[in-house]
Amino acid sequence: MAYFHYQSNKIFYKEAGVGTPLIMLHGDTASSVMFEFILPLYQENFRVILMDFLGNGRSDRVLAFPENLWITQAEQVIALIEHLQLAQVHLLGTSGGAWVAINTALKRPDLISKVVADSFDGRSLHENFANNLLQEREMAKHDLYARQFYEWCQGDDWETVVDLNTQALLQCATDRISLFCQPLETLGVPILFMGSLEDDMCRQNMLEEYTEMKQLVPHGMIHLFESGGHPSILTNAERSCQVITDFFKR
Repeated sequence: MAYFHYQSNKIFYKEAGVGTPLIMLHGDTASSVMFEFILPLYQENFRVILMDFLGNGRSDRVLAFPENLWITQAEQVIALIEHLQLAQVHLLGTSGGAWVAINTALKRPDLISKVVADSFDGRSLHENFANNLLQEREMAKHDLYARQFYEWCQGDDWETVVDLNTQALLQCATDRISLFCQPLETLGVPILFMGSLEDDMCRQNMLEEYTEMKQLVPHGMIHLFESGGHPSILTNAERSCQVITDFFKR
């Protein structure tokens, strides 16, 4: 297992495959193990790099997550890229990781080649985000499969990790914290907005939101799957890989 030091903490990362660097960014309450099943689809064409954000998976724990979580996690991605001395990196972020990927490219476009933002709400959290999040997390704690997923991603202390993440996201929604460190219009790298129209964990008007975002950025594309749940990178694994690979090689 490999780690790098970040602000007196250790962050876990893993590499597989050869080719152009591709960093995969996990969503909230998940960890890099969520990508294990799809890793074989990508590692023949890319040098895939997985990481666990601070406080998640095999990385060091924290006492609390900040309310601008996805902006601070972008700093961790930048630190990993610099640690590995990489340039022209592709980013693939799913769910919360999609915001992280975009913020990384906004902060350091000199390091990033292209971005895929998968299965996320876009420029703002949807209207009922806070209520839905509380209900979803409470139900998940009593659902066997959800509990097993959390434990698989986080380990024995999964409930603490989930609670800390919930608190941070609720504070973000309550205080209407900006999800991006800079205006989306300043994003200079090509980006693919991807998702599933059946995803009940994202806003219902995903196509409308993605379309408006595409109009704001200089080099934007959209791909929505008719079926599949959250996130589309897993529920449409093989088709997602083809779409993503084509986008990166375009």
